[in-house]
Amino acid sequence: MLSRLTRSQALAVCAAPTVALLATAVFAPLPFSVAQPGLTADVLGENKGTQVITISGAETRETTGQLRMTTIEATSPDTRVDLPDVIDSWFGTDQAVMPRDAVYPSGGDVKEIERYNEKQMKQSQDEATRAALGYLDLDGKGIEVELKLADVGGPSAGLLFSLGIVDKLNGDGSGGDLTGGRIIAGTGTIDADGTVGAVGGVPLKTQAARRDGATVFLVPEAECAQARTELPEGLRLIPVTTLEGTVDALVSLQKGTGKIPRC
Repeated sequence: MLSRLTRSQALAVCAAPTVALLATAVFAPLPFSVAQPGLTADVLGENKGTQVITISGAETRETTGQLRMTTIEATSPDTRVDLPDVIDSWFGTDQAVMPRDAVYPSGGDVKEIERYNEKQMKQSQDEATRAALGYLDLDGKGIEVELKLADVGGPSAGLLFSLGIVDKLNGDGSGGDLTGGRIIAGTGTIDADGTVGAVGGVPLKTQAARRDGATVFLVPEAECAQARTELPEGLRLIPVTTLEGTVDALVSLQKGTGKIPRC
């Protein structure tokens, strides 16, 4: 036997599951991480009391200026992120909501992710060394490069490692520094052949760079549009695709000659 519901009764019946779903959405954990600008480190100098780049088997040069690699800090993979956290981050300029899989592509537990990031960093350091020595035609010359950067994982410091090696061994090629005495920051992976690759979290990295005094930011060309969003005042973007092109751009910037790429 069926009975007819009044309009108000029907609305009440329909509203009940909707309210329940909304309440569930508000309090349910979501597959996101909340990220913010992280530390930066000068690869030409020391980090936490340890020289970042140590070279043996070749004469190195004293450098001026800084080449700062940049990072983001994100909530750990086991941190609960709810809808209110996501909403707060959307309205903030110093935070970003990112899919957890984009921040932690390896998945797994915290220890597994740490091991993955350490492996990525080691591979990045090897590729950066090969790229720099290849660019300088110093492959197989018995030069040993040791790279140390505590508490940082992943491959996104590759470009800055390569630039640091080039600056310590060769500078701008004519006695000057690649930096021109500036604080230059950037991000980007690098392959052994010198190809620069895209990374994540660029808008947050530009904020970290400017916070720590950088006036120039090297960004993978494919991420120019991202880098321009919320770009801090006083920070110049230079898009890059290769190690050779990056060195050329820095030399042009330092000497005030030639065309410098722009986003």
